Order: sequence, then structure tokens, then C-alpha cells
Amino acid sequence: EKYKKKFPELESLVPHPVDYARIVKAVGNETDPTTVNLEGILPSATIMVVSVTASTTSGKPLDEETLRKCIEASDLILQLDSDRTTLLKFVEGQMEAIAPNLSVILGSECASQLMGVAGGLISLSKIPACNIQVLGAKKKQLAGFSTSTSNVHHGYISSSPLIQKTPPALRNRACRLLAGKCALLARVDAYGEDPSGLAGEKMKELCTSKIEKWQEPPPARIVKPLSMPDLGPKKRRGGRRFRKMKERYGMTELRKAQNRVNFNQTEEEIMDGEDTVGLGRIGEGGMGKLRLQVSDKKQKMTKAMQKKIQGQRSYKAGSVSGLSSSLAFTPVQGIELENPLAKAAHSDDAARSGTESYFSTHGGFSQVRRT
Repeated sequence: EKYKKKFPELESLVPHPVDYARIVKAVGNETDPTTVNLEGILPSATIMVVSVTASTTSGKPLDEETLRKCIEASDLILQLDSDRTTLLKFVEGQMEAIAPNLSVILGSECASQLMGVAGGLISLSKIPACNIQVLGAKKKQLAGFSTSTSNVHHGYISSSPLIQKTPPALRNRACRLLAGKCALLARVDAYGEDPSGLAGEKMKELCTSKIEKWQEPPPARIVKPLSMPDLGPKKRRGGRRFRKMKERYGMTELRKAQNRVNFNQTEEEIMDGEDTVGLGRIGEGGMGKLRLQVSDKKQKMTKAMQKKIQGQRSYKAGSVSGLSSSLAFTPVQGIELENPLAKAAHSDDAARSGTESYFSTHGGFSQVRRT
């Protein structure tokens, strides 16, 4: 807050507090920051952005008292960071006794950094794998540059030897794998289940084999040969329905004769519109049958079909034949008009009384008188 009056844009350009303190101590109250060497503090791209922004900043120089307090605060931050580094180096030397399995898979330096950020081995064992992956990750200021080469979600795990040996294209995937194994091994070390470090060795071999498997090229596509054709007879559908269909659409004797041709003889032909159709051996001796012989075996008929045929027969029994006529030719009178039904029922109506025959449903003209 004190140094913000001098350079208000610096906080957004350098978000890390240790780097911010180094720049405050190096720049101080300089009006022209291009004269200050910042190569050992920031990357070259960030140095260029800071220099350009400082030359156009709206801040004003600080007084001596405020500047002195800012420098003292920066020295205190840098001293604390140095002490933290010393403690981490001490813990790094004792990691084989504190967390043997975690040190095997990550290395002593990376494991000590994770423990320092988490607040101890017990606290680290309670953190899920997705959060272990980003422990120690810094917010990066790209200053308008591409984000394709920036590893946003990489923390201290990305500096482990196992990740550094992995190709860049597979590092994100390897970090997720390693974070999951670290979460398991931290719980093993926190409760002292395997002080020998064998669990860490097994996890490391497993991770190494998986990463090597990812780098293998995909197997070549094998072109399979065609299967051997079936030389035997194929299975065909059978049953009553198939037999019926075969009898209905089977080859007739007439078609068989048309398909046959005598050797060294001219085939008879007919004109079917504009096409010429050959007759083959049709019309020769012995051609009496046109279709296959009908088998004498009685076919079963369904009950519904039997009822239908019986109804048709009973209807035809009571009807008059279509060949019967109401005109009769006689040698004397010539053409006479008569009722065939009345003629058939004349013998029955003659024996009845006159009233019954007159009102009978079978009554009619039994005789035509001349007038």
C-alpha cells in the first residue's frame, strides 16, 4: 500500500510477493526504471512490460520516510523467504526418515516443498489429489503473450525428476497421475505404515511403466484376409410355408421346355411386340403337361376355410344356374316367356289349395293363356 503511490501498476504486473519485494528494493524511488538492472529478478518479457509501464505511470515519488519503510518491509520479506529456504533444505535432508515413500517417488526437494506448503505431513495427507497437483503454483503474468506454452496448473510436482523426464505433450497427464499417487503415499507415511519405502518404489515403477506406455506408437493396423468360402450346401428354410411357396412359384414343364434347345436344329420364334421370343422345344412330341404333377396327398384345411367353402356351397344350392333362361322355344307357339322357379315348384303348388298357392312365396305363373 505504501509503494502503490509510486508505481500503482506494479501490483498487477508482478503478483508474486517475493518478486514484488525484490523490485521495490531494486527500483526504489527511481524515476527512470530503465536504468535499473532487473535481469536476475524477472523474466525478460516481464522486464520489458514493467519498464514500458513505469515510463508512463501516473505515480509520484515517495518521501524519504515512506521509502525507508518500504525498503525495510522488502528486506524482511526477503529474509523470511531465505529462512524458509533454509528450513526446507534441512527438512529435505531428513525426508528419508520423515516421509520415505513420498521422497522416493518425488525426490527429497519436491517432497519437502509440498510439506512446507501444506503445513506438515499430516496436513498433506488430508489434501485431495486435485489440490496437491496445484500446490506451489504461481499466478503468471503473460503480458499479452501466448498461453499455449504456459503451464497454469503446475505446482511443485512439475519440478520432480519423473515429470521432467516426461515429454512436454504428456506432462499434464503425468502430473495428474503423480498427484494421485502422492496423495496415497502421504497417507502411508503420515501413519507410519511402511517405513522401508517399498510402497514408494512400487508406485514409482507403476508410474514409470504407464508413462512409457503412453509414449509407445499405436499398433499397426492388421489387414485381415477374407474368410474361406463355404463349399458345402447352405442351410435353406423349410416348412409348410416354404413348400407352398415353392409349389406356387416352381418351374413349370412349359418353361423347362422353352429353356431347352435341340442341337443342330432351328428354334421356332414368335414376335412379342418388338421383341423376339424363342420357343425352345415347346410343341414337340411328348409335351402334354404344362405344370408339375399335383401330388395326391390331401392337404389339411383350416377350420375357417372349411366354414367359408361350406357357406359358398349352401348359397349356390339355393340359387338358379346362370345358364337358365326365362325364354322357351316351342314349335307351335314360338317363343314363350316363363319363370324357371315357378316351373320347378309347379309340382308342389299343384297339390296345394288355391289360397295357399296364391299367397305362397313360391307362387307364380304356372300357365300363360292366349288372349
